[in-house]
Amino acid sequence: MVLHLALNIFDRNPGLQFLARWAHVVVGVCWIGLLFYFNFVQVPSFAKFEAATRNEAIDKLASRALWWFRWAAAATVLTGLLILLAEVDAKGNAALFSGTYWKSAEGTSIATGILFALIMFLNVWGIIWRNQKVVIANARNVLSGGQADPAAADAGRRSALASRQNIIFTFPMLLFMVGTGTFFGGYGTGVNSALNNKPIYWVIVLVIAAVFELNALGILGGRAAGNITNWVYEDHWRAIGTGVVLSGVMYGVWQIVF
Repeated sequence: MVLHLALNIFDRNPGLQFLARWAHVVVGVCWIGLLFYFNFVQVPSFAKFEAATRNEAIDKLASRALWWFRWAAAATVLTGLLILLAEVDAKGNAALFSGTYWKSAEGTSIATGILFALIMFLNVWGIIWRNQKVVIANARNVLSGGQADPAAADAGRRSALASRQNIIFTFPMLLFMVGTGTFFGGYGTGVNSALNNKPIYWVIVLVIAAVFELNALGILGGRAAGNITNWVYEDHWRAIGTGVVLSGVMYGVWQIVF
């Protein structure tokens, strides 16, 4: 009943549809902007601080930034859900519940972006924030005169790997989110081609996403800095380059398959 009412409200009110998209962009900018800040500014800067200064900054600065970071991620997912409720297929059904929409080129493109975004969201709440709580608690304990937590270093490493992986996934995620109306949803592709080739496409995409994520979790090559599998995570420029290359690979896969 509530869902049906919400669908009717969105369907009859273009202003609410626009508001959902506008809010999605605003909170998405906040999320990804803070992700970039952590990796491009905070981490390299904190590495040059003295221990006491770094702990003070973690307590006063990082903890506040992480609050906005994790809730912006949650708000991005929520507003994305509202957009899918507002979007309708040719029969007037909400895209979220439309098999026709998800089988189309547009739906396949959006679904690809959603896949990367959801993995990133799970990294934020399941890996980054869970481990950063240990780092923050350790900083506050040391500042108050307590002993350092030996688990804090490993927690920081786990968080850093997941954060760098999110940098990498940001590029293909935005490629498909932004490119749905041009390159993927409306350029040289259609419902029939998406229907015929979608299983092949999804096998390739899921394998790529799984390999990267398992690597970031340390399951494939461990979490040590010297491991060759972690080369892409040791510097934010490497993560950026890897994300750009991955975007090119994903674009090439789309063009070849469809």
